[in-house]
Amino acid sequence: MSAALAALILISPLFLMLMLLVKFSDRGPIFYGHRRIGHNGKTFRCMKFRTMVVDGDRVLQAYLQNNPRAMEEWRETRKLQNDPRVTLVGAVLRKLSLDELPQLINIIRGEMSVVGPRPVVEDELERYDASAIYYLQSRPGLTGLWQVSGRNDVSYESRVAFDTHYVKNWSLGSDMMIIAKTIPAVCLSRGSY
Repeated sequence: MSAALAALILISPLFLMLMLLVKFSDRGPIFYGHRRIGHNGKTFRCMKFRTMVVDGDRVLQAYLQNNPRAMEEWRETRKLQNDPRVTLVGAVLRKLSLDELPQLINIIRGEMSVVGPRPVVEDELERYDASAIYYLQSRPGLTGLWQVSGRNDVSYESRVAFDTHYVKNWSLGSDMMIIAKTIPAVCLSRGSY
């Protein structure tokens, strides 16, 4: 927690600049908070800089109805490489993983950890079957094994396997290794879109 607070203070000029960019590039709120399932099944609002248009759900549904390939991609990964909901500023923030910086607030609140499995939504957890327990056993992380092992370039099943492996084999050493690998993964924008 104290490391997250120190990081937030250190990057506060960048944080404020990003807030202004988001606010003045597109109408709507600066932050987006999505309900996620955390440690012991407790729900929390996972913070991000808003990277999508305000009426994103409507835009997504219309796009998926008219694009069978996109619908298949969405079903497999729950992500779209060319997502029509993403704003221009949002695309840059996502590419550089800067949209995730508000999760430092979640870490300070004790809802997340620096390293852990990604925070999931309720319908994802239902799909995980036996793997769901591993998501409930630990705090979700700002970064994790999945993020440094290909991120969006790996299948949804691989993501679950990476997260499960992380929880089953947790160690301080693995956390340090993941943090060290996060920096080049972010700087090189590996698997981000």
